[in-house]
Amino acid sequence: MSRIASRFAALRREGRSALIPFVEAWDPDAATSMALLRGMPGAGADLIEIGMPFTDPMADGPTIQAAGKRALKAGVKMSHTLAMVRAFRREDDATPIVLMGYLNPILSYDSKRFCTDAAAAGVDGLIVVDLPTEEADLLLPHAGASGLDVIRLIAPTTDERRLPLVLAGSSGFVYYVSITGITGTRTATAEHLAGAIPRVRKVTDLPIAVGFGVRSPEQAATVARAADAAVVASALIDTLAASLDLQGRARPDTVRRVLDQVRALADGVRGARVAA
Repeated sequence: MSRIASRFAALRREGRSALIPFVEAWDPDAATSMALLRGMPGAGADLIEIGMPFTDPMADGPTIQAAGKRALKAGVKMSHTLAMVRAFRREDDATPIVLMGYLNPILSYDSKRFCTDAAAAGVDGLIVVDLPTEEADLLLPHAGASGLDVIRLIAPTTDERRLPLVLAGSSGFVYYVSITGITGTRTATAEHLAGAIPRVRKVTDLPIAVGFGVRSPEQAATVARAADAAVVASALIDTLAASLDLQGRARPDTVRRVLDQVRALADGVRGARVAA
């Protein structure tokens, strides 16, 4: 059983949902992003997403776009992102790691080599935002051969006829994009999720994570009552960005401030099922 499947199975036994925080590789520098990654499990992260910086992140709002720019300015390359995971795995062999990003850097690296190297580094799953369902064979065979889960995104506009097609070959969990639009701009209501999540559950037994608009512990709790995981990205990056000095460098309290926010979000998720 994969780390992702094992973690969700354990959470089901506990009767609660997961918190999946996000960190952009090398934002604003290698040491700070590595410290955040290492600190997230202790702060309450059940799984972790690592953003693979890219020059044209079309699904991302201004917050994550800025994070990517800072990382690229710091000199990040795909090899550095994989090195982060290798370093993390020397200390933590249990927390699932999912890389999230875009197809172009993977193709530039070479899809087969990327999947081989990612698995060897200790990556568990991939979310490729702009991978068309009709072109999934660019990645799916290589990921499967390397034991990587390919996590597909479902939008509010994905209808019942297309859902099985989009989810074909997917594994790990399903990422439900709770809004139409870019990351970090709005959040879905409890009423919307109450209608949307059962519709997805009809066509898959995989856990369902909700992201693209979860910002507060209260919103994370709302998601946790409807789905199997809450993904938080832009809110954490906003906190990081607000902590930087005028030159865009991390301050002594940058890591603490972000991890404190992760703890608050984790409390919201962990309390949700008790309150429900």
